Amino acid sequence: MTETSQNPDKFLPLTPAVFNILLALADGEKHGYRIMQEVQENTKGRVLMGPGTLYGSIKRMLEAELIEESDEKPDPAMDNQRRRYYRITNLGKRIFTMEAERLEEQVRVLRRKNLFPKVGDTS
Repeated sequence: MTETSQNPDKFLPLTPAVFNILLALADGEKHGYRIMQEVQENTKGRVLMGPGTLYGSIKRMLEAELIEESDEKPDPAMDNQRRRYYRITNLGKRIFTMEAERLEEQVRVLRRKNLFPKVGDTS
C-alpha cells in the first residue's frame, strides 16, 4: 500500500510509543538509541522506552510507512556503520499532526471543565 492511499484516521489514536517516536523524529532523523534518549528527555523520564518496545514499534511504523530508513548517515566518519537512522514520512507527519490536534482538543475540554490547570497556574 502506498503512502498516498492510506487513510490517516485508521491510525488514530496513536499509542504512546508511536506518538513519542514520531515526536522524536519530527525535527530530524535519528538512530534508535537517540530516539530512546529523546523520548526520555521529552517526557522528563516518565516514559522509558526499552529496545523491545522501540524496535517493535519501529518495525510496525516502517511497514505502515509512517517512518522510513534513511540512506544517508549524518556523519559516517563519526558513526557506527551498523547504526540505522530513521526519518518521518509525509504520512507520518500528517498523522502526528492529527494526533497532536486531537490531544490539544482533549486538553481544551479538560480546561473548560476546570480539570486541568492552565500553563503557569501553580494552584
